[in-house]
Amino acid sequence: MAPTKHPLDLISPAEISRAVEVLRAQYSDQKLRFKLVDIYDCPKAEVIPYLEAERLGRALPPAPPRRARVYFHLSDPYLLYKARVDVTAGKVETVTSLENIQGPVDFDEWTEVEHACNTHPDVLKEIELLKLPKGARIVNDPWAYGTDDSAERRRLFQCYVYIVLNDDPEANHYSLPAPFSPVFDAITKELLWIDHLPLGDGTEAETTRPWEPVNAVEYSANLLKDPFRTDLKPLQVQQPQGPSFEVDGRNVSWQKWKFNLGWTMREGPVLQNVTYDGRNTFYRLSFSEMTVPYGDPRTPYHRKQAFDLGDAGLGMMSNSLKLGCDCLGSIKYFDGYRTAADGNVVAMPNVVCMHEVDAGIGWKHTNFRTGTTSVVRNRQLVVQCTATVANYEYIFAFILDQAAAIHFELRATGIVSTMPIRKGTKVPWGTNVAPGVMAANHQHLFNIRVDPAIDGHDNTVIYEDHVPAGPEDEDPFGCAFKVAETTITKAGGYTLDVEKTRVYKIQNPSILNEVSGKPVAYKLHAMPSQMMIMKPNTFNAKRALFASKPIWVTKYQEDELYAAGEFTNQSRVDTGLGVWATRDDDVKNTDVVLWHSFGLTHVPRPEDFPVMPQEMMSISLKPSSFFTQNPSNDVPRSTQAINKSTLVESLCHKL
Repeated sequence: MAPTKHPLDLISPAEISRAVEVLRAQYSDQKLRFKLVDIYDCPKAEVIPYLEAERLGRALPPAPPRRARVYFHLSDPYLLYKARVDVTAGKVETVTSLENIQGPVDFDEWTEVEHACNTHPDVLKEIELLKLPKGARIVNDPWAYGTDDSAERRRLFQCYVYIVLNDDPEANHYSLPAPFSPVFDAITKELLWIDHLPLGDGTEAETTRPWEPVNAVEYSANLLKDPFRTDLKPLQVQQPQGPSFEVDGRNVSWQKWKFNLGWTMREGPVLQNVTYDGRNTFYRLSFSEMTVPYGDPRTPYHRKQAFDLGDAGLGMMSNSLKLGCDCLGSIKYFDGYRTAADGNVVAMPNVVCMHEVDAGIGWKHTNFRTGTTSVVRNRQLVVQCTATVANYEYIFAFILDQAAAIHFELRATGIVSTMPIRKGTKVPWGTNVAPGVMAANHQHLFNIRVDPAIDGHDNTVIYEDHVPAGPEDEDPFGCAFKVAETTITKAGGYTLDVEKTRVYKIQNPSILNEVSGKPVAYKLHAMPSQMMIMKPNTFNAKRALFASKPIWVTKYQEDELYAAGEFTNQSRVDTGLGVWATRDDDVKNTDVVLWHSFGLTHVPRPEDFPVMPQEMMSISLKPSSFFTQNPSNDVPRSTQAINKSTLVESLCHKL
């Protein structure tokens, strides 16, 4: 089978089918249930020669083989297998059985558990006790169970149940949480027990009682009682000559940037082989992991902790985007593909949108003596994906600008996860956001993975502290400060010292900038954040050690992509950075990886309901001594002849 056009491209439908076919042939006497078929990243040693020939315009060597990562089950439904399949040659390279490991959730399984919960006789009895009004029904969100018992080996789902009072497709069932939560074995669909949710401080026994009617707080346009605002006029983004980017398959060119747009079921969009003006900058950029631990100690909320990438997948939960909604202007969409349990390919159209935006002024200067002004607009290229993970929406974007910076932007919106609470009751673990509805305190903790190639693949991470002059310095007026530089030589976790404005840089020590005399580098503009609040001895903390430090540095190893480890569903410990950062690897002037953990500590507000306004987080990678001057100095100046802005005359009422 011939490889696809580029060795970094996402897996194709034909390659998914080929991987399924090869595994079925190897296990012809058994029925396979597939959890995931995705691209298996090609080892750097195989792909870099190809990329370098491509970058330098030389004859391309033979493309490395294309491989698939496959998770599947055989006769024992509790035993997960992981395979690496060479889809170019049509052969299985490795198969590993994974004892006591839970694979990620898939759509078929989620739907099966949801149905089992909605139709189980014991659940229906609980619903009868609610004595709901005629026409009401229940729905449920199956959550990956979390962890509170290191000996638990069953594959569990905690189903949170909600009441729906009408047939509107956007009815806000999260406004009407039911007071019980069944737990199912996902393999057998057996109801194991029903947790009766605490309606107060959690010390008293709770039983299901008749529902106390309240009105849902709605967001659906069909259900809102108040009229929409009428004073908004259309705001349209138009590009009469089309966009400035070019796309060849998954290879994108924009201004001086070039990159390959990858996409995986777990990470969503991935930027690969990123170059600027023909120079290597980054080998691979990705959102690596996130965890959402809830700070409510009442059972069963104590085990409520989502790993939305590892437990399910940003790619798997991605929206199929539509024109005029998530992105405005001239839009290029990219598709993705996933695998159903039976091995069939499921197309996921328009999971990534790419477009240009005007982000205000890029730079400006007015010569006050002559009155002349130069101004450059900050045009950016946005690569964006939106994922719906049950109640929450996460909007991930890579943003490239004309000053050679790359920004990671993340927005959280959607609906807060809700719990029932008795009228007139408050608890310290959250906020009442509607009648009978509490939203618990929680954190959203993310990690980005930066695999650099700063003018080559042997790089060093340093950090710089900004400190006052010391006794050894000449500082008669006491006003001097300088940069104290520390080179990171060993893998590990590191801190952000805000009082010293500590910044981390990825340098290539072998290449010096001819103006500054410093090594060429990119600087991480990190987002200082509160790390995980949960105590170190909790499963919440043990499963997500990546969220205990904001900065991590490791030596590159093949297939080390996910900050909390490859398998997070019902995990008991962090098998990612919690292991890799303790290897005592030498990380000076070698192939290194920089990881940044950041996030939000969210104490909900009534204003976050029924749908929360977006919370935005932004991180940047900016050149530092990579160029000899402002790289956007050659951007055409902003003029009215091009912009065609419209003057609005002042509308004043005379007194």
